[in-house]
Amino acid sequence: MPSGKPNPVDVHVGSRVRLRRTLLGLSQEKLGEAIGLTFQQVQKYERGANRIGASRLWDLSRVLDVPVSFFFEEMDESVSSRSPRNVLRGAEEVEETEADPMTKRETLELVRAYYRIIDPQVRKRIYDLAKTLAVSDERPPADE
Repeated sequence: MPSGKPNPVDVHVGSRVRLRRTLLGLSQEKLGEAIGLTFQQVQKYERGANRIGASRLWDLSRVLDVPVSFFFEEMDESVSSRSPRNVLRGAEEVEETEADPMTKRETLELVRAYYRIIDPQVRKRIYDLAKTLAVSDERPPADE
């Protein structure tokens, strides 16, 4: 990758590893032990600093209980267009966008807490509340 930056596809795949690991409540150390790596190596994979090979991706899919395709899901066009293969062919550079909220720790912790709510009616009320609050944030204040 030009300028020493990681390949955006590797960053995306790494963020999907982190997402699934966090949703399962696994530490980087535990994931590393399960696939024969140190937690530092897992960190590098999750940041996209090191590329994940096919056999390692296969191992990760088994340990994290997802299909290999999971790691490539939700990759938008801006990510794939910044892959060196496309950049070298003259594809336009796409401006950096705000970080995907699905990769933020706050989001992951919120989802895990939500699914720890045992009562489905309470969970539904929390869901409805969050949707209502999100919509109210989009509306201008009443005095405008």
